[in-house]
Amino acid sequence: MSSSTARVRVILDNDFGGDPDGLFQLAHHLLCRTVEIPFVIVSKISDFFAAVDPGAIERGRASVERVMELVGRSVPIHAGPEASVPADGKPQLTDGARAIIAEAMRDDPRPLFYAAGGGLTELAIALAHEPRIADRLTLAWIGGSGYDGSSLDDVEFNLSIDPAAAARVFRSPLSIWQVPETTYAQCLVSWAELDRDVAGCSAVGTFLTDTFREFGDRLRGLGADFADAETAVLGDSPLVVLTALAGPHAPGRVSSPSVSVDRRAIGADGRYGEVFPGLPPVRVFTAIDTRLMYGDMVAKFGAIS
Repeated sequence: MSSSTARVRVILDNDFGGDPDGLFQLAHHLLCRTVEIPFVIVSKISDFFAAVDPGAIERGRASVERVMELVGRSVPIHAGPEASVPADGKPQLTDGARAIIAEAMRDDPRPLFYAAGGGLTELAIALAHEPRIADRLTLAWIGGSGYDGSSLDDVEFNLSIDPAAAARVFRSPLSIWQVPETTYAQCLVSWAELDRDVAGCSAVGTFLTDTFREFGDRLRGLGADFADAETAVLGDSPLVVLTALAGPHAPGRVSSPSVSVDRRAIGADGRYGEVFPGLPPVRVFTAIDTRLMYGDMVAKFGAIS
């Protein structure tokens, strides 16, 4: 995307070899004309799933390359580390973290978002090596339990990928926009809708829906009983709404409601702990403008020649 038309810069970080909702978000972001994407990070999946479904980073990189080919847009790709960050001490610097630091420290007046739909490993590494980036970007994260104490799992899925990384990020002064599990779970679409609107609308639409079905087949082979549901969760697509599809007057004015919540520690069990009184609050989104999210995605996918 030409820097002359882009209003914001957005680094994309997702477990693209895991749940394919990240690939829907990737394709949608790549088709947004007001976003400059400096690079994409293909990050790890949880250790539990990596043990039973190995090769996620390689699979994710191949899928990202295929999506870029189908939408006609190419940006650099960094593969994240397979290991989580240590709870204490300075983690080893990676190529992805170097790229984050370089982009954050670059002289550019446009806002920089870090749009993460999985774990926060690479961002935690970058913060450990260059804390000054906390003042130069905003994290938009799909992850964490709801603040009412509810969760579908013992530890929310994206948080479970690297709990120590999330803990490090939350105890930094970084500006955080959070879409917790209680909110992204609202982003359900039916397979009837996907088959009508996305599958067959373009080559990328066919690829995405086929990949989602193949993912369901893998889960079924691993014994997951939810693989036969009539719905799919486009849980990472709020990242597009919060960055590319903001209101016309300012990048921070979005159509999804949010509340300001005290910054809290994140424990190894995924629960919120003590308040960090000296750190800025977290902007927590309580709902997502799913009409805009889904409608714009379908329109853009269908417009590809």
